[in-house]
Amino acid sequence: MKRMASRMIAALLAAALLSMTACSGTSSAADASSGEVGSSAAGGTTTGENATGSAAGGDLLAQIQARGELIVGTEGTWAPFTYHDDNDELVGYDVEVAKLVAEKLGVTASFVEGEFDGLLAGVDGGRYDMVANGVNVTPERAEAYSFSIPYLYDSTVVIVRDDYDEIHSMEDLSGKTTANTITSTYAILAEQYGATTQGVDDFAQTIELLEAGRIDATLNSSVTFNYYMSQQPDAHVKVACSDDPQELALAMSNRADAATLVEAVDQALEELRTSGELAALSEKYFGADLTSAQ
Repeated sequence: MKRMASRMIAALLAAALLSMTACSGTSSAADASSGEVGSSAAGGTTTGENATGSAAGGDLLAQIQARGELIVGTEGTWAPFTYHDDNDELVGYDVEVAKLVAEKLGVTASFVEGEFDGLLAGVDGGRYDMVANGVNVTPERAEAYSFSIPYLYDSTVVIVRDDYDEIHSMEDLSGKTTANTITSTYAILAEQYGATTQGVDDFAQTIELLEAGRIDATLNSSVTFNYYMSQQPDAHVKVACSDDPQELALAMSNRADAATLVEAVDQALEELRTSGELAALSEKYFGADLTSAQ
């Protein structure tokens, strides 16, 4: 897949965020709305089973600090959250946030890229200490994982071809065909509104299917759509409607040995919020401060 350029068009993104059309249906019908990832292995230095060493027991934060690195699972193809620039360097909002959090913990962030279907499972299997990839906090996920405090708020948008006029609300997804990573909250939300979901690997593939007329719509992040349009202004797609903003957070294990890590990550994020660094990163990548619910 062609790598997206790193240059942000801040004015376009800010204007698009402010003008997004509201859907009549909200995520109250499905406790899910964002956090999609998915692609190849690169950009990280750590691989293999139980790379975090958590199987050995003990305090996970102490293990991380002893080894000197925080192993972070991420996508690498989902701009502007996590992607490769023209120099093939892994960049993005989540990448920079994870690096700053690691610095606060006194270690270095090492990134391992992978598909969404395996990222959260990688936390369970001890391959990653943390997932940083715009993961939406849902009640179902909160039962299985520990999440940091929110570090970003984003809306789900329904994207259609620019000549398609059959969807004006979430309820209009009923009977339609959509495409998303099959276990993403976008796919779950679409199905709960009655759509049939086709599995894909990443956002670029969904746009290809959409423009080819092989699906009716796709659900994704509003900032991802706005970034895509800033880079591909001639794309024949538009937003049909959007959902209410949802919380995005860093995902970690809910094992007892990870409790101190979660506390330390929360403290790091609070410090980054207080210092203004989170807001600055949001402005850099999204063209607006999306670090609060407002």
